[in-house]
Amino acid sequence: MSQVLTHDLVIFGAGLAGLRAAIEASRQTQGKLNIAVVTKNQMMRAHSVAAEGGTAAVMRTEDGDSLELHAWDTVKGSDFLADQDVVDLFVNSMPTEILQLDHWGIPWTRREDGRIAQRPFGGHTYPRAVLAADKTGFFEMQTLYDTLVKYNNTTHYNEYFVTSILVSDNQFRGLAAINMTTGEFTLIRGKAMIICTGGGGTLYGFTTYSQTVTGDGMALAYRAGLPLEDMEFLQFHPTGLVPSGILITEACRGEGGYLINAKGDRFMDKYAPQKMELAPRDLISRSEMTEIEEGRGYKGPGGLDYIHLDLRHLGADRINEALPLIREVCMEFNDLDPINEPIPCRPVAHYSMGGVETDITGATRIKGIWAAGEAACVSLHGANRLGSNSTGECLVYGKITGTEAAKYCQGLSAPPALAKELFEEEEKRIFGTMLAMNGSENLYDLRKELRATMDQYVGVYRTGEELGKALDIIKSLKKRFAHITIQDKSRAYNTNLVHALELQNLIDLAEVTVTGALTRTESRGGHARRDYPVRDDEKWLKHTMAFHTPQGPKLDYKPVVINKWKPVERKY
Repeated sequence: MSQVLTHDLVIFGAGLAGLRAAIEASRQTQGKLNIAVVTKNQMMRAHSVAAEGGTAAVMRTEDGDSLELHAWDTVKGSDFLADQDVVDLFVNSMPTEILQLDHWGIPWTRREDGRIAQRPFGGHTYPRAVLAADKTGFFEMQTLYDTLVKYNNTTHYNEYFVTSILVSDNQFRGLAAINMTTGEFTLIRGKAMIICTGGGGTLYGFTTYSQTVTGDGMALAYRAGLPLEDMEFLQFHPTGLVPSGILITEACRGEGGYLINAKGDRFMDKYAPQKMELAPRDLISRSEMTEIEEGRGYKGPGGLDYIHLDLRHLGADRINEALPLIREVCMEFNDLDPINEPIPCRPVAHYSMGGVETDITGATRIKGIWAAGEAACVSLHGANRLGSNSTGECLVYGKITGTEAAKYCQGLSAPPALAKELFEEEEKRIFGTMLAMNGSENLYDLRKELRATMDQYVGVYRTGEELGKALDIIKSLKKRFAHITIQDKSRAYNTNLVHALELQNLIDLAEVTVTGALTRTESRGGHARRDYPVRDDEKWLKHTMAFHTPQGPKLDYKPVVINKWKPVERKY
């Protein structure tokens, strides 16, 4: 029960980066390249639609903004772990991407004079987050999708769950996937692939991510032999709605919202007096946790103590115009109207700064594989991402990898040969070994335990002792996973099997994340160690690389590209 599909370029993932890559590869080849876009959801359900607040770009310089300032803000925000050549390429590319989306028909919010509107975001010197109300990711996705369907050279494979990246002799050979609707095991062959599968934030229970975002591309790349870079740096967004974790966009603070503790104080004046609520996310998340731990938070359900995000002073007109989705979410999920009541929030797992290691063009160490967007670590964000730089990275690196992979494909007459045994072994692993699993462990209990462990021990603040406990639990979960039961033995729409494969991916990513965090004995950006509270440039101004071995991750390091700014103390 297997089918073979053959294309030139395979795009694995269909969020902002994947759609932008597919469009660019089509444009570069005048629609002659045969492209597959493979996604485990329906395309427009990619998590990119949940991006809310904006996309950063320098669109005008008359107020003193500049490309150099955007680059500096990004490097400083990264706690000096970003590769500065990558940052330069990014900030220089962004204005064109905004105008390109404009030409493709996105409904950007406009100023009264008709120019594209921008709002302030944390860590940025100037208001440079271009916006479409507070539904920016949704409108960007819609615009890219509408543009892509104009090309008839692209085949969309919705609801195909990829189980393995097939590689031999360090060259991409294809993807093994389950066609969810039929249960057929499918080989998708191609000359090249771009991994655009997003982050791994559902490692945590309290998270802004859709439950489908399980780090599949990162985990499969890792097992295929690619190193994962800087995985210990996971961003906590300061404002996750309590108790659901739904993202309450930074645009709320960009529009002038206040963070208030249980005593009624705007507490950010103690931590970032110059920037207040518009400090970078790592700093605000730590400040909130300090307020909560020192007893100045509100008691929340299930230990989710919180502070308040107050928008009331903005008034109904401003909230309805600039933050309509946030009002809708608060009313729908918490039965509160932010026009009249403050919003209960706390730091929430939000974004993977790390990912599949790539060079400045998005190319990986395996011939024929590129990676873009959150799944990749081209090292634009370093140890802490500035808000509104992520959607921009998807656009820029979607375009770059689409261009590079298209050129590469044009240089090959056919996809490289694949040994039949590689695919047959994978089919046997999935539909022979895994589907037959009938042990004593419940995979949903294991998943719950994994997320509770990450929430408890690998949060905003960390210690060596807590990280050690987390690693022991993760290793135990890895062993227990071998004894799970898969109750559904059918093939079509077997979500039970898919959840097992997703859990396997998450366990691998958790082990990499915690191993890197335990080893990195400093505090930098999103990685804050209570037992090593100071940034240590002498020892740790370097990128962590995790390579897969049967025993677990093997760590190595590589230097940060510093070609303009030497590290200095971060003050806001």
